[in-house]
Amino acid sequence: MLKTIRTSILLLLCLTVLHGNAQTKTQGDFAGYLFAYFEGSGETNTQEQLRFGISTDALSWVALNNNKPILPSEKISKTGGIRDPHLLRGTNDGSFYMTATDMFTVKNGWETNPGIVMLKSKDLINWEHSTIDLVKLYPKKFANVKWVWAPQTIYDPSAKKYLVYFTVRFKDDEKLDFYSAYANKDFTGFENTPKLMFHAKYGAIDGDIVYKDGIYHFFYKGNTKGADGKEIKNGIQQATSKSLKGPWKEDYRYVDAYSDKGTAVEGSSVFKLNESGDYILMYDLYSNQRYEFQRSKDLFKFTAEPEKFTKNFNPRHGSVISITRKEARRLQSKWPGVPEQLLQPVEPQDRYQFTSTGNPVIKHEYTADPAALVKGDTLWLFTGHDVAGGQIGYKMKDWLAYSTTDLKHWTEYPAPMKISDFSWAKSGDAWAGQVIERNGKYYWYISTNWSGIGVAVADRPEGPYKDALGKPLLTAKDCFASTHSWACIDPSVFIDKAGQAWLFWGNGQCYYAKLKPNMIELDGPIKKVDFQDFDFTEAPWIHDYKGKFYLSYATGFPEKIAYATSENIEGPYQYKGILNEIAGNSNTNHQAIVQFKGEWYFIYHNGGIQTDGGSFSRSVCIDRLQYNPDGTIKRIQMTTEGVQ
Repeated sequence: MLKTIRTSILLLLCLTVLHGNAQTKTQGDFAGYLFAYFEGSGETNTQEQLRFGISTDALSWVALNNNKPILPSEKISKTGGIRDPHLLRGTNDGSFYMTATDMFTVKNGWETNPGIVMLKSKDLINWEHSTIDLVKLYPKKFANVKWVWAPQTIYDPSAKKYLVYFTVRFKDDEKLDFYSAYANKDFTGFENTPKLMFHAKYGAIDGDIVYKDGIYHFFYKGNTKGADGKEIKNGIQQATSKSLKGPWKEDYRYVDAYSDKGTAVEGSSVFKLNESGDYILMYDLYSNQRYEFQRSKDLFKFTAEPEKFTKNFNPRHGSVISITRKEARRLQSKWPGVPEQLLQPVEPQDRYQFTSTGNPVIKHEYTADPAALVKGDTLWLFTGHDVAGGQIGYKMKDWLAYSTTDLKHWTEYPAPMKISDFSWAKSGDAWAGQVIERNGKYYWYISTNWSGIGVAVADRPEGPYKDALGKPLLTAKDCFASTHSWACIDPSVFIDKAGQAWLFWGNGQCYYAKLKPNMIELDGPIKKVDFQDFDFTEAPWIHDYKGKFYLSYATGFPEKIAYATSENIEGPYQYKGILNEIAGNSNTNHQAIVQFKGEWYFIYHNGGIQTDGGSFSRSVCIDRLQYNPDGTIKRIQMTTEGVQ
């Protein structure tokens, strides 16, 4: 008996997975959402084309490919336009299936359309397509067809096939009914002539079927008509059945929030949230240029008040599926725009690999205050992290780490350190720092606004790093010539040829001190750098070249980078001039200078990511650094192309 119960439970679980969203992955695999849609604004000739949007939470959405089409309609449809794209993750086959209305209203109007478009992909990037013209393929049944609208696909576990269903209207009949047919194995056409699937009492369009707890929920745009046959109300309704073959039981209630308000909605689509039991019923308020949604836990009762999406595009009738982090990264490689939360590694062994296409080097997240370390044939880049674009004020909560062997192909690691790792850093600000290696350990000196300078240690350059002291190494009290609270920032460390480690830092005044061999204690007094024409703002960096020490630093505000040289690391320094002009769209400028594979590089940040870059949403860039014969440095030429 126990064995029978256990077998029944396993069978029920399998059926739940197969019916649900036809997703073979578990909910825990999913990290975000993909929205397939066509546009409702912009150039009319390009609106009826397939686009993708993406989200981490299904509430805030961004368009991929700068909201440009990902597949030209002229290449995948007969009419040159597509509408109502429906996206489905396949069951047990690793494929994705998409259907769309083959219709180009801008060119051909609304009078009629021939059929649908069917697409299949293994990776969401490369799509095979075919067109289904019902009039030509099935003239006996559909010679008089007027509309073939809003096709969708669902996996039928009883038949082990994909069922495609859509709205049909004939020219001599105003009824709007749902027809369906099983797709062939290649998803290039139908096995047989489509048959009537469901006839709503007053007709319906835009069907969307969702399976939950043994019941198929058929959502659609329905209506109510009076005794005279005229429509008096419309909105989103549903019918239910225990089988895709029916019979379907209509529930004449309206589930959307607008049916009683006279505001038209259509194109309903239901999907499940990744980390909760909630379902989202979204719909297109097409006459108001809005897209809104309501929530439900059982698909019968929905929240009364609609909610709005945040988005940078204007979608028309589309659909949403859950996607994995791996799939999001794949989409980013083809059509950029994926939020950094879906690209950034989270698990300890996870890595995100990307290719730089010039400056800024990193375009999927906002990076600032670069520091670099060369280890063998690898350059390690450590940055601060502006948490979002278009910010007002510095919001930086962690630090990031990357590596490259050619300055083109990069690997990103899980965030190696957060400001919350420093219990004493009450400011909550993860400001600039630098990493250096000594005796097989890696030391990261960081600043925290007014809480002071700390040091963390790791066994590997990518971390994770741990607070080495449990308290700040330096605080504002150590900045004896300063009076403002943020004087103790921007640490930079250098080990000279004799093996002595030095720490430089400061804002407004430049300080330095020796470090003990353990790298976590000062070894002697704190001193101040000063020389003629030294107009120091912040961001000191020390490097050596042909026996001379070069001190570069931010000067003025908005900041430029200047530099000075000395025969001795403690000075006296001689001012040599401006090295880098104001970095575009950024008030601050912060540099690292390193030699890598025989070439010298100047690493800095600007506000160059379009369109939300700026002084508080910065991006790391790399350009070449070149010396004159007398040892002075040529003015840095900031480029869009970078060092490729």
